[in-house]
Amino acid sequence: MEGGVPAVRIRGLFRKEQSRMFERHRRQAGTQANQQDTASTPKQMTKPILYIGLDVHADSISIATAEADRDGEVRSYGKIAGDLRALDSVLSKLGHPGRELRICYEAGPSGFVIARHLAKKGIACVVAAPSLIPKGKGDKIKTDRRDALMLTRLHRSGELTAVHVPDAVDESVRDVCRARTDAVDDKRRAVCRLKAFLLRHGHRIKDNAPWSEARMRTLRGIVLAQQAMGIVLEESIQAIEGAHQRIARLEAEMEKLLETWAQAPVVRALMGLRGVRLVSAMIIVSELGDIHRFAHPRQLMAYLGLVPGESSSGGKRHVGGLTKTGNAHARWLINESAQHYRLPPKVSADLSKRQEGIAKEHRQEVRKIAWKCQLRLYDKGRQMAGRLKMRQKVQIALARELVGFVWAVMKAVQPAGAP
Repeated sequence: MEGGVPAVRIRGLFRKEQSRMFERHRRQAGTQANQQDTASTPKQMTKPILYIGLDVHADSISIATAEADRDGEVRSYGKIAGDLRALDSVLSKLGHPGRELRICYEAGPSGFVIARHLAKKGIACVVAAPSLIPKGKGDKIKTDRRDALMLTRLHRSGELTAVHVPDAVDESVRDVCRARTDAVDDKRRAVCRLKAFLLRHGHRIKDNAPWSEARMRTLRGIVLAQQAMGIVLEESIQAIEGAHQRIARLEAEMEKLLETWAQAPVVRALMGLRGVRLVSAMIIVSELGDIHRFAHPRQLMAYLGLVPGESSSGGKRHVGGLTKTGNAHARWLINESAQHYRLPPKVSADLSKRQEGIAKEHRQEVRKIAWKCQLRLYDKGRQMAGRLKMRQKVQIALARELVGFVWAVMKAVQPAGAP
């Protein structure tokens, strides 16, 4: 007994205290070692991020900035001239060496000049889709300053949907394709004006006759009551001839561009589908760009506006007409091409010749997809017609199905990561 306490208990307490001290020293040694390792390892310093929103116009650019912190203030920086030199001057002040810039602006008439310019400088830039920018119904005041602040705030929160920025070469091909479509529209308007003019003066012309040189000579042979009417007739005929020559020149330029275009294998593969020739294939490829950004055909169908809209709430569900959002040019071409699938499946001599132009490594696969496309769309059209569906609904359903096969062909031929 030591002081009324058993000796065994004292020795037990002493051993426990020793173990606690040993554990304390071990932890302290581990902490010091970790501190030494941390001190010897260089720290990775992350640059602070500054979000910048640009409201771009032809003559001016309104700028707003926001810090990366969620609660950081979003402030207006001011307005500058609408040229790249003024923009570079501002960005050099805002983006000092220790700060990372993330810029956004709304897609519009200014195109992608700013996005490509910033990409060359290594600055992240997002071109936002205007139709998908969240907007409140109660917001009735719209100014350049407010738009820049809104873009900055939404970009920081990740609420903006970016559009596809095409390569400069792809955009030039797309401009030629769109110019050809504009020429077709001009010719159609000129024809409508001529028909209306002749109908007002008692002359009716047939719609099914081709606009050939023989038909132009026939129109020039029409005798009108007044000399001024003859001048109007000749001007209308020359407008049609001019539009026709413009279409021919642009189509020849499209054939020339195809020889050096990186997307030529994809265009020739799409030409293996029924109802898709050179013009249609080039327009579709130039408008869609990189097909790999669409993970599923339904995403491409929604992008082309070929899916029905929906307005549902609670237990009620209402499905409306087509959304008709996205790329209207490509949607029009695919709708025109889908009309060929009302006929029974057949590989014509012209289609077989086009399929021979496909690269050998993809030819067999594209042929299988094209034949499956003919069988599926023809059966679907017959089934819907048997259920007495409207002709327009059948046409849209075939166009929507054709989009899936277009996606499959482009996915099989176009390499991943294409511009």
